[in-house]
Amino acid sequence: MRVPDRYPLASWRAGGSGSQKEAASGLVGVCASSRARSAGSREGREGRAAVGDCRVLSRGGPPHAATMPGMVLFGRRWAIASDDLVFPGAFELFLRVVWWIGILILYLKQKEKLNCVGGALLNSYLIVLIILLAVIICVISAVVYVSMKGTICNPGPRKSMPKLIYIRLALFLPEMIWASLGVAWIADSGVHCDKTVVNAIIATVIVSWIIIASTVVTVIIVFDPLGGKMSPYSTSGTDHLDTNDSSQLLNGLKTAARSVWETRIKLICCCVGKDDHTRVAFSSTAELFSTYFSDTDLVPSDIAAGLTLLHQQQDKKIKDPEEVVSHSLVVSQESDLDTELENCHHYVQFAAAAYGWPLYIYTNPLTGCCKIGGDCCKNRTAEYEFIGGDHLNCHFGSILHTTGLQYRDFIHISFHDKVFELPFLVALDHRKETIVVAVRGTMSLQDILTDLSAESESLNLECEVQDCFAHKGISQAAKYVYQRLINDGILSQAFSIAPEYQLVLVGHSLGAGAASLLAIMLKNSYPEVKCYAFSPPRGLLRLSVTNLEDLKRRILRVIAHCNKPKYKILLRGCWYELFGGDPDNFPTELEGGNQVDLTQPLLGEQSLLIHGSPSYNIFDESPRESPTRYPHLYPPGRIIHLVEDDSSGRSCCCSTSRYSAKWATEAEFSKILIGPKMLTDHMPDILIRALDSVVSERATCISCSTQENFNTNIA
Repeated sequence: MRVPDRYPLASWRAGGSGSQKEAASGLVGVCASSRARSAGSREGREGRAAVGDCRVLSRGGPPHAATMPGMVLFGRRWAIASDDLVFPGAFELFLRVVWWIGILILYLKQKEKLNCVGGALLNSYLIVLIILLAVIICVISAVVYVSMKGTICNPGPRKSMPKLIYIRLALFLPEMIWASLGVAWIADSGVHCDKTVVNAIIATVIVSWIIIASTVVTVIIVFDPLGGKMSPYSTSGTDHLDTNDSSQLLNGLKTAARSVWETRIKLICCCVGKDDHTRVAFSSTAELFSTYFSDTDLVPSDIAAGLTLLHQQQDKKIKDPEEVVSHSLVVSQESDLDTELENCHHYVQFAAAAYGWPLYIYTNPLTGCCKIGGDCCKNRTAEYEFIGGDHLNCHFGSILHTTGLQYRDFIHISFHDKVFELPFLVALDHRKETIVVAVRGTMSLQDILTDLSAESESLNLECEVQDCFAHKGISQAAKYVYQRLINDGILSQAFSIAPEYQLVLVGHSLGAGAASLLAIMLKNSYPEVKCYAFSPPRGLLRLSVTNLEDLKRRILRVIAHCNKPKYKILLRGCWYELFGGDPDNFPTELEGGNQVDLTQPLLGEQSLLIHGSPSYNIFDESPRESPTRYPHLYPPGRIIHLVEDDSSGRSCCCSTSRYSAKWATEAEFSKILIGPKMLTDHMPDILIRALDSVVSERATCISCSTQENFNTNIA
């Protein structure tokens, strides 16, 4: 049976039997992803029970691999390419042409009226302004024309771009002088002249300074702090250096990149505390970004173009029946699919409740404030244990409305939020006779730093699984919740109230990863523990070191194959995302895929870090081994995959279904898939809606089948 894996959402479950991986976990999770097919395979999973890592490895390309050179100006590399000036140049060109025509018409109509005080100066001012604008228009036209030439990997036809940029920047000097003279004229003699002329000069001055200010802001944005270190070597690579010199140079660049990224992160997260955990997270995050981005010469628009091409390529492969992956369903697993889906549908409310009032207001924008407004003013601190956080009663009110429980059903609620320390709640679920521990997902800068602390660390587990590794940030968060539950006696208190209840752990996103590891940690003490992990790492977003590195490799490869200018790729990509279309109508690759042509040196500059990173070949699709610090990580337990279905009809008497469900394998999540819904599908409200749909649909189908069988028997 072929399954077109479009718009998938997924779920995992950790049971108490099966392989080592499943036995150590006991997990069920749910996640969402956007349109694409699931593909790929993975070996060597045995003995590893860990959450997907979101750290990328530093890799490069072969000595003559195609690269995407950033533009070199003033002796340094900038975060902009020579083919990035088509759209901004066209916009400025349109503005300048309209401006020039308006000034010309004004001068021709008003030149007979320039007999006011200072009129002679104004006449000269307008003539020079018309000439200056004409020169600027010519230069911008040349910039746009040259920027449209060549391709991403062939900047040779654009080799004159730096000279044009220098000329364009030089023209800002007379423009600034003339704008200043316009201000002086208005202040001195403008009040004595025709109001139309005065208003036109005022508009001219304002537009001039807006363009100048915009240029300054653009320069600041595209400034690359490492550009001065990279540009001297960008044209020659490292082939002329011996091994020691090349290694020292690369290490120096990586150190500088790490320092720059750490400074940026500290600036962005200036409001986060300065404890030891935060400093470790800053360092880990800086290492992540510096390693991922330091070995290519990609600029942001190259990444956008690559993602656009990959999305079209994915959709093209989905259409090919031979490319669709076939999955055999295991009857023993299929038999309990409905049960697990019903459990997921029930427990996802607890995972959503852990987010507190922000998610509740987001999902109930019209009625949310009214429903929990009264709770915000109540003081229950004396009755219930809250730790940290703001608007605690608002949180509690939203939790009550989301779960449908009573205030007396909650054992512990914590909104204490620091790096590696996640909010969580513990409640008694009398409907399912379970004690539910729900861990919150990402919702703060501290949580993002936890996400990005992505190196792996060993898990010391008292179980049969050996050599376990996990994402460091998620592992630390799980250990924090474990210590709170055990050392503070929270679970003991819960089981003293309901000793016959079963322990269930739930979480969404980052909370799903922490809950998964927490289930492994609690397995010995609570053998029947279960975990439902919704949209876990390596699920929807499929984030892991290996997957991110694979995504970078695919971006490099698809760009290397591309024979279209970047502006055409982006224009067609925007059209495709907004209005759809047939991906076959978007030819983007070299005919025949001639690899020999692709391995020839570029006409433009070569990237130093790609040359100096021989462990990676953009044309080699075989998996690479990760360094010891970043081993392959896998989601434990079984996975339920919810797939958005575009089909117009179904069998039985069921109505058209939006989602279908199936058991899946980890190998189906071995690639990051590109699509317009890849981020929005991760939201808890979308996941809840998908589970509502699939559970309702399957219940209807079962009812239909029962009714049909009954009618058949009667007949």
